[in-house]
Amino acid sequence: MKKSFLSVVVFMMTAVSALAGGILTNTNQSVLFLKNPARDAAIGLDGVYSNPAGVAFMPDGFHLAINWQYAHQTRTITSTNPLFALGKKNNGLNKKVFEGIADAPFIPSVQAAYNKNDWSFQFNFSMPGGGGVCEFENGLGSFENAIGSIAYLLQQRGLPVEGYDVDAYMRGRQYYFGFQLGAAYKIDKHWSVYGGLRALYGNASYRARMSNIQVKLRNLQGGESYYVNFDRFINGTIADVNKQLGQAELATQMGVMSPEDFAAAQAQAEAALVPLEMLQKYGQGVNLMSNQEGFGIAPIIGIDYKVGNFNFAAKYEFNTQMKMKNHSTLEKALVIEGDYANFPGIENINKFENDTDVDEDAPALLSIGAQWSPINELHLNVGYHHYYDKNAHWYNNAQDKLDHGTNEYLAGVEWDVTPRVNISCGGQITRYGLTDAYMNDLSFVVNSYSAGFGVSYKATDHLTLTAAYFQTNYSDYDKVTQANPQTGETVSGDSFTRTNRVLGLGMQVDF
Repeated sequence: MKKSFLSVVVFMMTAVSALAGGILTNTNQSVLFLKNPARDAAIGLDGVYSNPAGVAFMPDGFHLAINWQYAHQTRTITSTNPLFALGKKNNGLNKKVFEGIADAPFIPSVQAAYNKNDWSFQFNFSMPGGGGVCEFENGLGSFENAIGSIAYLLQQRGLPVEGYDVDAYMRGRQYYFGFQLGAAYKIDKHWSVYGGLRALYGNASYRARMSNIQVKLRNLQGGESYYVNFDRFINGTIADVNKQLGQAELATQMGVMSPEDFAAAQAQAEAALVPLEMLQKYGQGVNLMSNQEGFGIAPIIGIDYKVGNFNFAAKYEFNTQMKMKNHSTLEKALVIEGDYANFPGIENINKFENDTDVDEDAPALLSIGAQWSPINELHLNVGYHHYYDKNAHWYNNAQDKLDHGTNEYLAGVEWDVTPRVNISCGGQITRYGLTDAYMNDLSFVVNSYSAGFGVSYKATDHLTLTAAYFQTNYSDYDKVTQANPQTGETVSGDSFTRTNRVLGLGMQVDF
């Protein structure tokens, strides 16, 4: 029973964890990526991010690109839990869908380069991570599980509890701003190299709430069951237990009850009071507010090789060590000792302890690509990305729960229809090293494939306009925590998936 109670506390505490930084790095740093993501060996101004060494092969002069993107995402968790059947809003069902809506209406990026002879001096501003707000208007499955666990625990204590009700909410906002400076040098007509630095500033805020908690009570007079405020119920029950203990003590003093019977009654009362008094602190619900900010810097190197109709390129971004500083309503970490010390999940809430630093590295990235131009107007592209997730450092060593780092495979085609019109399309396949131990409803990614297309129009000799659309389709990840051994049906578990659609507009000026 001690572990059963602690699970209630832990689930309530971990439920306020919000969306962590995660292992997904934004690579859509320009609208040109949206219309063809396989840009790792392309020669263009967007190469300031994707192929910085190749920018040295652009014409001399000043080049500036400004990009705007709008992204709409959903995150959907279908949770199966027998405790959900106790919920007032769940109509006796043990399965519930929790959907988060994430909108990023303004994702800007800027690429600039000044080329002179064999040198290219470059600047890039972008959002390598985050970029929007995600809201779960009905909370998450872990929220529901927390309150359902309370109702179940009270049932096991012999109290007339039949169900629960709760209002839950979750909101996470993340912005990671990247500022990159570097220079490329053209060694000869075939080779160029690049060296630079990226500074990464992270700013995030998390809000989580469980309020208006109620328990459904059986009417002991035989009428209909009814809901009462959880705080009122807990305080009233504690008062009743203390009253009964006082009556037993008085009966013992009067000789009506033996000392042995009183000792047994006292032990029984204390066993009831311990969990009730611990639950008392949640009578008013749970409300967490946390703001985080951090800073990191890392070098970037690149190389480009041109031969005939082919171009090959590679880039390596070093691991960005970053710690996010907490400014939170959680003033002190939750420390459990004795029988409860090693209960799973107890560390999660401590991630938001006020005035602490949390590891949130941006993992190292290797990208390689090739481009073949069988004719001057046609370009065929392929690329590969590998994120060294397991070498990064994240809170509570979450990186160790992954099977391997992330791999991405890209391909695309570009066609200069006329000297002023270019159309292109491409795709990307993303595969993570996901495991059940890593996945949870507070922060998750799933395998996906993406496709994009768009058009560029050279309005004048100095101005090019681009529009593109990019969509990601995600797989489902099923995490089964308990299954029926006879039927194989899921008794408890979660199924995760997402959607993502991006629209982009850009302009490039060349002098």
